[in-house]
Amino acid sequence: MATTLDPNLLLAIPLAPLAGAAIAGLFGTKFFSTFSSETRAGRTLAHTVTILGVAISCLLSIIVLLDVLNGASFNATVYEWMTIGSLKMEVGFLVDSLTAMMMVVVTFVSLMVHIYTVGYMAEDPGYNRFFAYISLFTFSMLMLVMSNNFLQLFFGWEAVGLVSYLLIGFWYTRPTAIFANLKAFLVNRVGDFGFILGIGLLLAYSGSMNYTDVFAARDQLATILFPGTDWMMITVACICLFIGAMGKSAQFPLHVWLPDSMEGPTPISALIHAATMVTAGIFMVARMSPLFELSDTALSFVLVIGAITALFMGFLGIIQNDIKRVVAYSTLSQLGYMTVALGASAYSVAVFHLMTHAFFKALLFLAAGSVIIGMHHDQDIRNMGGLRKYMPITWITSLVGSLALIGTPFFAGFYSKDSIIEAVAESHIAGSGFAYFAVLAGVFVTAFYSFRMYFLVFHGEERFGKAHDAHHAHAHGHDDHEEEEAGHDEHHHGLAPGQKPHESPWVVTLPLVMLAIPSVVVGAFAIGPMLFGDFFKNGVAFKNVIYVGENHHAMEELAEAFHGWVAMGLHSLTTPVLWLAIAGVVLSWFFYMKRPDIPAAIKQRCSGLYTLLDNKYYMDAINEAVFARGARLLGTGLWKGGDQGLIDGLVVNGAARVVGWFASVSRYLQSGYIYHYAFAMILGMLVLLSLTVFGTSFATVGAK
Repeated sequence: MATTLDPNLLLAIPLAPLAGAAIAGLFGTKFFSTFSSETRAGRTLAHTVTILGVAISCLLSIIVLLDVLNGASFNATVYEWMTIGSLKMEVGFLVDSLTAMMMVVVTFVSLMVHIYTVGYMAEDPGYNRFFAYISLFTFSMLMLVMSNNFLQLFFGWEAVGLVSYLLIGFWYTRPTAIFANLKAFLVNRVGDFGFILGIGLLLAYSGSMNYTDVFAARDQLATILFPGTDWMMITVACICLFIGAMGKSAQFPLHVWLPDSMEGPTPISALIHAATMVTAGIFMVARMSPLFELSDTALSFVLVIGAITALFMGFLGIIQNDIKRVVAYSTLSQLGYMTVALGASAYSVAVFHLMTHAFFKALLFLAAGSVIIGMHHDQDIRNMGGLRKYMPITWITSLVGSLALIGTPFFAGFYSKDSIIEAVAESHIAGSGFAYFAVLAGVFVTAFYSFRMYFLVFHGEERFGKAHDAHHAHAHGHDDHEEEEAGHDEHHHGLAPGQKPHESPWVVTLPLVMLAIPSVVVGAFAIGPMLFGDFFKNGVAFKNVIYVGENHHAMEELAEAFHGWVAMGLHSLTTPVLWLAIAGVVLSWFFYMKRPDIPAAIKQRCSGLYTLLDNKYYMDAINEAVFARGARLLGTGLWKGGDQGLIDGLVVNGAARVVGWFASVSRYLQSGYIYHYAFAMILGMLVLLSLTVFGTSFATVGAK
């Protein structure tokens, strides 16, 4: 068996989606009128080439994963861009078990989203453009996860940010979409500033941008103090890297962009929030685990930030009424769980939850899109109810996704989520006590808001198809500013009186079924090899890290307690985790199916708390008041004082005024009379002669 993977095979994996994006994008324009979005041939070409490209990439990724499991790997330069002194800037691939797993997850979820998009975007005029974007997004994510150096990592990092900007603002005629994509872009730039500082520090002290070289210098890096402080340089570098992850993976307080990104079409909500962009930060920290293991301070920072995100973002999901926003806040909370696992030094557990979450969260987003189609683009769960009998496939797959999300025993989410909770319980990193409380309380919160959505959408009274004034304004959740529904603006939103919902077409329901299968079985199959077996033995991360602290024994404790996936599922029946999840489900059923007056009364009596949650802890207001207004004040000051006052007023206009004044004085000497000029010449001669005489006299006196 070959130990080195074929570089041409690896190149084909990211280039296949790129080729599909290029063809769909170029031939989707009106210049090629035969193949534009306005023609059937154009639409067929767009979805055919992009689906084919991603399918090829997915198939090749599976082949690579199988080869990696048999001992193959790859770590080499593919293309050398430039050399500056001893610094080499390259395009290269590092393919080990971590990368191979990410490649399969990204391409499989992306393939399902591509197929789903054929049905969801069928009537959209930007059909070809959307397929070009999502295929380009897949290429960018693959370049990120396959990179073997920080330069390529940063390229992929910024590329997914750029394409997400285009996708969130896909319906660019809607002001809310433009606001959302600009917000996402700017917040991610804040995180990326920290990210590039971290990369710069590692480059400065290791002399290389290649992962292998940086990891080889880890012992030396662990001894260097950050100049002017008593902090270790590696701690500062790791925290800077994690700030980048906070932006990309939407950790508190840089989480504010992700809920608003629901302004984009539902397929991209699934792609961004399931297996690609938001998990990039988790992947990056896992890849950099040999460095993070050198600093308990950095791990503690990661742990606490993740715990805050896991718990407090879950609370916001309880009051959401927009079906996509409920799932979005669920994503925020689950990203917090992954981050907690990273902080507990349980990197393989974090990556395991990343994988299982990708399947069931993509399933929940696409199921929400199917519901939106059936409801004629009405997204308010208060206008639904009883959809189970009208949309049976969407109903059963949504139930599977919800059960996986709350950690039901033997479902995929159970194995990864329960492992995170156990890892935190065994951790001794500073902040682990708070983190354990947060992830444990988060179990109840997740179960409550997930099944609140499930019961209001699929069970109970049918609240659709009534007179318009019976509907909640604009079919929205709770945002103060008016938002338009995530659908096509020219369509009627919501079912007309007497109208009934219907099941979505097969191109929508097939991806739901395909995602539901791994949402059930992948956890049981993968937990043994990924957490306690040899899955990561050939990687640069996890197994080969020499633990330098005394607080990093969480995985050893988990391994001692693990006796197989069946025993783990049966053991959960005696743990508080399962009973907290059951309590959340039962309480949501009682509140919203039996006694809906109780949550209404709680809302009224706890109006202050509701207002706090409704305003999302006022984080948007704080950002607006402090950062946005501060930036505007700074910009105004620089404009008024710097540009208008200093540059225009003093330098440009001042110089012009001096020249003008000098010219106005000089013109009085230019009379045009010859005798005036003769007099001036004689006067000048006298002055020169006088200066000469006085100079000679002083020189003579000085000599004597």
